[in-house]
Amino acid sequence: MNIVLAVDGSDNSYEAVHLMKYIARAERLTLLHALNVPRPAYAEMMPEAAEELYKSLEQSMREDGERLLKRVQSLLPLHAGSTVKHLEIGSPTEVILSMAEAQKADLIVMGARGLGPVKERVLGSVSHHILTLAPCATLIVNGPVKAMKQILLPLEGPPDAEAAFRFLQLKPFHEAVELTLMTVFPWTEPPWTIGAAEAAAAAATEMLEKQTEYIEGVAERLRAIGYQAHGVAVVGIPSTMILQQAATLRSDLILMGTRGRKGITRFVLGSTSHAVLHKTPCPVLAFHV
Repeated sequence: MNIVLAVDGSDNSYEAVHLMKYIARAERLTLLHALNVPRPAYAEMMPEAAEELYKSLEQSMREDGERLLKRVQSLLPLHAGSTVKHLEIGSPTEVILSMAEAQKADLIVMGARGLGPVKERVLGSVSHHILTLAPCATLIVNGPVKAMKQILLPLEGPPDAEAAFRFLQLKPFHEAVELTLMTVFPWTEPPWTIGAAEAAAAAATEMLEKQTEYIEGVAERLRAIGYQAHGVAVVGIPSTMILQQAATLRSDLILMGTRGRKGITRFVLGSTSHAVLHKTPCPVLAFHV
């Protein structure tokens, strides 16, 4: 895999570096730091003075960035692979996306800055923008990483399953992992007569059985390429059930699909996205559908 590891010096950024011990050796690992140098905002300042101040600030930030990249490189696991350091000036989102495209990356790894749900809804965040726009899989680290054994893989249908299969064929993990495949069948009790309600419940049971058969079939395909995998089908609200299952399993990672430039799929955009991304106790790896 070609991997871009984007770092900014935050705690979660260092956790992303730590997580690299669980990621398979990269064919090319790009260490990236974006310098978002602010322009002086004093209207009364002479242009020459403003430019001098800007250059001084840029130089200082560049020196800090070079030290950061050097430290990150020293913290990488021995199996990380050949690394190249890049220090780029510009918006972090634009810099990361451009680098991912230029390097033909298979995976972007980065830490979430944790703006909080209210501010992030108003301003957005780098991690959300990358999840939405990235041309490849994106791994967002939102806190301490202790292991990478139990992985929860929510799937809605065949497109997600096929994309997950393609990504997992890359063998992205350094050690063996256990996959729990999950499909959520949304269901609410209809306010109908008793007979009609019973018929609807029977139909829901039949659908759940079909979903169970489907998800186990996907698990069988993954077992055939060397993964330990099993499937589970549940009834409920997707975001609630995903979080509940992740807590029950003590998942180390939630793996889910995205629609790339068309936006994140049902598990990432809208209310489900914020419920999962802001409340999940573990990192999220979004692969391209």
